[in-house]
Amino acid sequence: MDYLLKTEPTVYSFADLERDKTTIWDGVTNPAAVKHLREMKPGERLVIYHTGEEKSAVGTAAVVSVDASDPKTPLVKIKVGKPVAKPRTLAEIKAKASFADSPLVRQGRLSVVPLTAAQYGWLVDG
Repeated sequence: MDYLLKTEPTVYSFADLERDKTTIWDGVTNPAAVKHLREMKPGERLVIYHTGEEKSAVGTAAVVSVDASDPKTPLVKIKVGKPVAKPRTLAEIKAKASFADSPLVRQGRLSVVPLTAAQYGWLVDG
């Protein structure tokens, strides 16, 4: 499974992840989003999406490890990937038929969103 992780760039941006190389993805409280974090497996691919003013997919990352011993606050360590070829805006995502049923479009406040391989590919490779 691939996932999209939303972050407010003024709080923690893709540039911060590039600087840090790895981080623990935390601060997630929505039960559906926490469930997705618990289900992650090492090696799974991630898209980092900036919320706020940007509203666009900006970079990639990968899951390094998952400690779900506390089911309410799983600790997911991620490592930086690379910037996406072309940042995809929310407007572009909403216009793409393959995202019509995606929680990214249907549940706008969900901060961890599963992606199909096709959705991941379009976001990352253009």
